[in-house]
Amino acid sequence: MARFCRALVGCFSMFFAKDFIETAEGLIFAVVEQGLEGGKALCFLRYVFTPSGWKKVATEQANHLLQQQYPDYLHYSPVLDAHLHAVAVDKIVKHHQPKHRLQQLMQSSRHDAVERDLFRLCELFGQYGLDLAQTGVTGSILIGVQSQGSDIDLVCYGRDVFHQCRVITRELIELGYLQNLNALDWRQSYQRRLCDLSFDEYVWHERRKCNKAVINGRKFDLNFIDHDLSPEAVVYQKCGTITLQCRVSDDTHAFDYPAEFKIAHQQIRSIVSFTATYTGQALSGELVEVSGVLEQSAQGVKRIVVGSSREAHGEYIKVVQC
Repeated sequence: MARFCRALVGCFSMFFAKDFIETAEGLIFAVVEQGLEGGKALCFLRYVFTPSGWKKVATEQANHLLQQQYPDYLHYSPVLDAHLHAVAVDKIVKHHQPKHRLQQLMQSSRHDAVERDLFRLCELFGQYGLDLAQTGVTGSILIGVQSQGSDIDLVCYGRDVFHQCRVITRELIELGYLQNLNALDWRQSYQRRLCDLSFDEYVWHERRKCNKAVINGRKFDLNFIDHDLSPEAVVYQKCGTITLQCRVSDDTHAFDYPAEFKIAHQQIRSIVSFTATYTGQALSGELVEVSGVLEQSAQGVKRIVVGSSREAHGEYIKVVQC
């Protein structure tokens, strides 16, 4: 048994955001941070196994279920200074990896409607020079519970691969192989986000990111994972809420997780976003308004965090001057 547990640790030693991990109790968590913290993968409960199959759970449902039945999976991260979920390596019975799942689907001869659209999308990206070995698929498709109306969540491993995929997406839209989101798509996307931007503000910011499009009537998203990233070990403490306007000085890590925007400010080094809504939200040189939580490290480094809670109510980043 000890030998088996040691083998598990070896198999599950590397975790990336967008991976899923499954436990023996019939719980599937989405990994939210690369690596481990205290021997645990930082994550959030997404699916629960029921007599009728896997059921997706919302944030409040997930927290309530763990509080009532599995409190050991509730976790406070001193590094993130946040409450989330975490699973010890020896509790993981299956590690669902986006790269492996996409390769499996691309090699399969049988696909449902969602998988056919994914297959066609990957074919197009491959024809325009994308290295599909550096891509994967997450979300419901990762664990095979997609429905007819499911979106496609594509994962790009590496900064160059991700930005190349954005460029190809733009080209394929211009050529008519892909389509922009329509008004209903944008409205549904906005309603899912529940963000503190107006609908028009949300759509304006999202359109220029080129990380969403439609294939055969099905929406897909592009997600960036930096597999060379070394997780930051700096501990930050919350200092209170803050709203200010500042200019972005460096957007290199705008699509990272967490997204980072360095700013031209005398006391504060950067804006960091843990919510996908504000990934890629601003470009270098743009003036933004940000509302979030001011944090400071033991070394005195200050940053503004947007997404201090999963829903990030009252927290936002928006461009006020290009």
